[in-house]
Amino acid sequence: MSAALTIGQSAQTQRRFTPADAAELHTLTGAPPETARVPEPLINGLFSYLLGVELPGQGTNYLKQETRFLADAPFGEPLIARVEITRLRPDKQLVDLATTCTTSGGVKIAEGRALVLAKDVAGAFNTPV
Repeated sequence: MSAALTIGQSAQTQRRFTPADAAELHTLTGAPPETARVPEPLINGLFSYLLGVELPGQGTNYLKQETRFLADAPFGEPLIARVEITRLRPDKQLVDLATTCTTSGGVKIAEGRALVLAKDVAGAFNTPV
């Protein structure tokens, strides 16, 4: 990351999940099989991807996540996950972000927040790491 983080900065990704994705989650984790809707851990995985790869990016340490699931996510529907910086605490190298997931039609599936430590993200606070 070359530019410093700023309040309001955001990143998003889009993904369609299939019943096969849910079956793979079941195989990998032993989570109860889900056939009617996208499992919540797969949706939270979209936020994990964004935080660790896009914003703040490589070197981010995940500290806390709160997610409220508001509606079932149907298989095959494009889901749009988004993170947005809401607060920066440079003295502690902490970043607060709002998290949302919606369908392509605008139905809000989930909302919440995340707290990450960005001390190992190059350029995050315009200070050497």
